[in-house]
Amino acid sequence: MTPLVTTAVLLAAVTHAGWNAIAHRITDKLVGFTLIAGGGALIGAALVPFAAFPAAGAWPYLLVSGLVHVVYRVLLMQSFRLGDFGQAYPIARGTAPLVVAVLAAVVAHEVPDGWAAAGIAVSCAGLTGVALWGLRGHRPDRAAIGAALATGFSIAAYTVLDGLGVRASGTALGYIAWLMLIEGLAIPAYAVRRWRGETTAVLRPFAALGLLGAALSVAAYGLVLWAQTKAELAPIAALRESSIIVGAAIGAVFFKERFGAPRIAAAGLLVIGIGLMLHGG
Repeated sequence: MTPLVTTAVLLAAVTHAGWNAIAHRITDKLVGFTLIAGGGALIGAALVPFAAFPAAGAWPYLLVSGLVHVVYRVLLMQSFRLGDFGQAYPIARGTAPLVVAVLAAVVAHEVPDGWAAAGIAVSCAGLTGVALWGLRGHRPDRAAIGAALATGFSIAAYTVLDGLGVRASGTALGYIAWLMLIEGLAIPAYAVRRWRGETTAVLRPFAALGLLGAALSVAAYGLVLWAQTKAELAPIAALRESSIIVGAAIGAVFFKERFGAPRIAAAGLLVIGIGLMLHGG
């Protein structure tokens, strides 16, 4: 985890929290995710002519990951429908790093050293603190929590698939371009079929906001994919989920959700965990 890789992943965390906030801000979740996914597909199509074609060994990962990404977006839509942003987002993102660490060790034979493992554990403790604080004072909604947890497992699955895929592809830009194109068609196709002739009228009021979310989404994941060619998967996954702190701040400022001292303490744990991971790198 060099300073350059760390900076790229932290920037990805900020942009990721931004597009998730936009997705939550658009009341009709199908409208929001149609614009974000469809916009991502358009950006991917625009990048394809300027990027190297991914190597043959990357395509099994690309195709399976594209399917997992569609499942992830559907689960994330459901999470945002059922729960507050400050609750759903931390739970969905906070469950992924430890699952990624286990999968990376089993599938990619990447076993973190002592410092990195400690950093991952401390970071996850901070992320869990943010997630649990989101439940304070509220009766837990099992459906919302279940959807958020399922979202977290889908995140872990595509993180490992794409980490292996982008390394096999030989081109981070080509991989993200084709991934956005493959995964970005399913939800818009469903929406067009559902709305039929009213599609343009339904999407127009939120088009600018949704396309901004699409650009942030592509930038966020493109940075992560590049980082995965430079460092191990588990520390990147843990560091990327610092977006939870950004998401909590966005929830407090824009959605009037309480941040509170426990979340500040959780952010402190996350910073300590990042320091440990950098020491290990």
